[in-house]
Amino acid sequence: MRTLNRNIFCTVTLMTMALPLSLPAQSTAPEPAAQDHSAHQSATTDQQKERAAGKLQKKSGSAQQTSQHDMSNMPGMKTTSGQQSGSKPEQHDMSNMPGMNMPAEQQMPGMQMKSIGELIRTSPSNFLPPLGAAQISDSGVTMTLQQLEQMAIEKNPTLRQAQAEIRSAQGRRVQAGFWPNPTVGYSGEEIRGGSLGGGQHGGFIEQRFLLGNKLGLARNVAKTEIDIARIEAEEQRVRVETGVRVGYFRVLSSQESLNLAQHNVELTRANLASSQRFNNIGQTDRSEVLQADIEMQREILQAQIEETRLRADWQALAALIGEPTMPLPRLESRLEQDLPNETADQLVSQLVQSSPASRIAQASIARSQALLASARRATFPDLTLRAGVQQNNERLESSNKKIGVQSFAEAGVQLPIFNRNQGNTAAAQADLERAQAEADRVRLILRERSASMAQSYAMSQRMVIAYREQILPKAQELFTMQLKAWGTMNASYMQVLLSQQMLFDAQREYIRALQQLRSSSLTLRGFLLSDGLEAPTRPGEVDVPVRELNLPNSGRMER
Repeated sequence: MRTLNRNIFCTVTLMTMALPLSLPAQSTAPEPAAQDHSAHQSATTDQQKERAAGKLQKKSGSAQQTSQHDMSNMPGMKTTSGQQSGSKPEQHDMSNMPGMNMPAEQQMPGMQMKSIGELIRTSPSNFLPPLGAAQISDSGVTMTLQQLEQMAIEKNPTLRQAQAEIRSAQGRRVQAGFWPNPTVGYSGEEIRGGSLGGGQHGGFIEQRFLLGNKLGLARNVAKTEIDIARIEAEEQRVRVETGVRVGYFRVLSSQESLNLAQHNVELTRANLASSQRFNNIGQTDRSEVLQADIEMQREILQAQIEETRLRADWQALAALIGEPTMPLPRLESRLEQDLPNETADQLVSQLVQSSPASRIAQASIARSQALLASARRATFPDLTLRAGVQQNNERLESSNKKIGVQSFAEAGVQLPIFNRNQGNTAAAQADLERAQAEADRVRLILRERSASMAQSYAMSQRMVIAYREQILPKAQELFTMQLKAWGTMNASYMQVLLSQQMLFDAQREYIRALQQLRSSSLTLRGFLLSDGLEAPTRPGEVDVPVRELNLPNSGRMER
């Protein structure tokens, strides 16, 4: 390609410039286009006649070969209209030819050139978009992270479930403080009257009195369930907020990736157009055109994949906030804004100490202890009282009168001889031991599950720093160097496109590293709780505070 540019340079020089006059070797200021053509028009009359008649003799060396090329189809070689045989030489527009935009110190005599800074700024291949420039949206509405979080808090059904669990536990505590209801009934003896025509008819009331502070112990059990339900509600809110935040930056990353992919399509399209122009003039073969076409089709497919991923990420986030049909808005934030700077060890230590899972495990121990105390006190006998009034129709022998109204009373307790609640007490003791082991398991599993996320966080943190401070600046420098070399005809335009493709790839990987850094940081800050549609655990059930489903897909780094 470098040879191509030089051949074009020689061809244009021989065909358009036979300059007997001497021009300054270095131009300090650009000259008007008219002055460019005046130099061309100063060719000798003999040369004009020879070209008009088509009798320009062959010259030796490279001039002999280059004079035979048809330059009418070359980019930038526009012949002026109205030119006839025998007139002045053809005037060509050189501004669009590859390699013709050179810095002032490298300019051809008599040609108006752009500065290399303007060349870089206005180059059609300079497509790298800055982060935060994505304008992809279905609704034209701009949403902030705080707005989406508020919508999720108001509409996510799991938060309503968590609040319902609190009210349910409070209701059970109220119920645990009530005495058993009394029993009222009818009492009758010798209803037919017997041989003496008597009979006893009346009513009674019976009440069971719970002794040994059984009601207080039952209320303690219910109170621990309220505490667990409240922690579960806090945990569920963390789960929802973390899920919204992770999903928010995932959609933002997908927006940036789609924006970059769309620009990359334009880059490969420009590459294909350049390859086709060079093939038309016989400077490249069809294999390079096919290669450029394949690359463009691959980038178009990649852009379609990125758009599909963006739609899927937004649908997942919209479902999480309780608005599944909400159109895709423009997210007002930047991936690079307020990046986390804590170490992975600091985040893991904070996670283990403050995780709601650890608090739920400790509250579960307190609940098991209350259940054990209640089971042990269940053997304490309760007092049952029964009293009543009845009409006795039996007649007295001395007076032959009815005995009349009489009352009675009974009192009794259960003796814990056979049933001393041994089974329930043993079960409660085993549950307490299990709850204590569960607290240890939760601490260990938090460290185990956070290890991979901490590794992802540390790795993505290093990648972000490396790309931001080393790889991207060097890729940008390489692109600028190739562009300058192209401007001075020391590099092919294909090299410029390849270096910019490398810059695009580095930017794409940088976006992925930023998204992974955000995701892993938010997940560690959110105590590994990120699935906002996971139902809260009911008090009394075995809590699963750390679920496999909670962990974000670390494989997104490989997409």
